[in-house]
Amino acid sequence: MLRPASFCGVTGFKPTYGLLPFEGVLEYSKSCDTLGLFTHTPEDMLLLWEAMGFPAREETNVTFGVPDPLPEMDAVMKKAIDNAVAGLKTAGVTTQPINISPLLSKLVKVHQTVSDYEGAHANEERYKQYGDRLGALAEMVRHGLSISPSEYSEALHFVSDSRSRFVEMYQATPVMLVPAAPGPAPAGLSSTGDSRMNSPWTELHSAAISIPMPVGNSLPLGLQLTAAPGDDARLLRAAAKVYRILNKG
Repeated sequence: MLRPASFCGVTGFKPTYGLLPFEGVLEYSKSCDTLGLFTHTPEDMLLLWEAMGFPAREETNVTFGVPDPLPEMDAVMKKAIDNAVAGLKTAGVTTQPINISPLLSKLVKVHQTVSDYEGAHANEERYKQYGDRLGALAEMVRHGLSISPSEYSEALHFVSDSRSRFVEMYQATPVMLVPAAPGPAPAGLSSTGDSRMNSPWTELHSAAISIPMPVGNSLPLGLQLTAAPGDDARLLRAAAKVYRILNKG
């Protein structure tokens, strides 16, 4: 949800894990799969969210957490993020540095273990039937089946510990600002782009949204906002506020 939104200059919202029903969707990773929504702007997403019967609380002032140091990203994305944070500070928004980049990097690796293990076992029978005709899925299944149950269990333990740590951090900085992707959309159609800016939040079961940043005539870039599981309404309100500030109303 978040990378396509970033690449296309629209809003993509991935609600808290398990909030939207998953019946009828082909399983990939049982502990990570999450449905999401696309709209043009965060304000549109708020309207859609309310139309779906979910509450959208009144706007409140929150402290935004900004990683320091920032995760590794393309120069064009770093410039856009720096400009966005500077614009928020100028508008009187409170930001606070948070040291989360090393933890996010570890979660990227752990996510690969969890998702490949679960994806392999969910699609093993399909692989037995179709083999290499499944393309990249076949490669994932082969790798996932090579992961031992103990390695998978260790990864889940790290994820659980990380969720507890982020619950505490979200109390001080209820919304965290990070890139929605390392940079602009990759060339061609062979890849959906680098997922390292998204997979940690998937493992954490956080609510996350990508909103367009002003980039002039350059390729679109998205600012990702995340919040604690269950704090979807506050996240949507915060995203709408940030979008208004960055686009000067």
